[in-house]
Amino acid sequence: MAKYYDVHPENPQQRTISNVADMIRSGALIAYPTDSCFALGCRLGNRDGIGRIRSIRNLDERHHFTLVCQNFAQLGQFVHVDKDVFRVIKAATPGSYTFILPATKEVPRQLLHPKKKTVGVRIPDHAVTQALLADLGEPLLSSTLLLPDEDEPMTQGWEIKERLDHVVDAVVDSGDCGTEPTTVIDLSGGEPEIVRRGAGDTARFE
Repeated sequence: MAKYYDVHPENPQQRTISNVADMIRSGALIAYPTDSCFALGCRLGNRDGIGRIRSIRNLDERHHFTLVCQNFAQLGQFVHVDKDVFRVIKAATPGSYTFILPATKEVPRQLLHPKKKTVGVRIPDHAVTQALLADLGEPLLSSTLLLPDEDEPMTQGWEIKERLDHVVDAVVDSGDCGTEPTTVIDLSGGEPEIVRRGAGDTARFE
């Protein structure tokens, strides 16, 4: 059964955040809120967690996982960023954007797009996510909590607990965080390419 944590959306309780971070370090797969919708998350090298995310969402090997980072310094460890890309990302973060970029050697091979060797990265604008990332000290490997054959992500923590009770280890709930996933921008080819229109405004990339 999944543990259920009810946290304040703006001032999350540090003890609770630390408990969740400890679970992640020990190999847990969690469902947690972001600035666009709920996500599934685990440690970067957690093979079991990655497998469970693929199973829950019915994902194939071409799926781009996302590294949810606390800040730009952390993001820069995992993807190659030139000056032009730096300016683009800096202007849009923190926010509801996922950027696809060439990965560094810090990213495990099983997370990369098999042909492009790219990975998604983002810096969320959400107090609970940021508190969790600060305590964890590393990115969360994540994927939008969108179940197969459903059009919209689940928005209620209690519903996630009810439906995924035996496949996730914890649910972090801070209230409704919306149904719109991030806007996905592919920057791996130099020019911005809008892959998915979502919660982030695309005007700056068009």
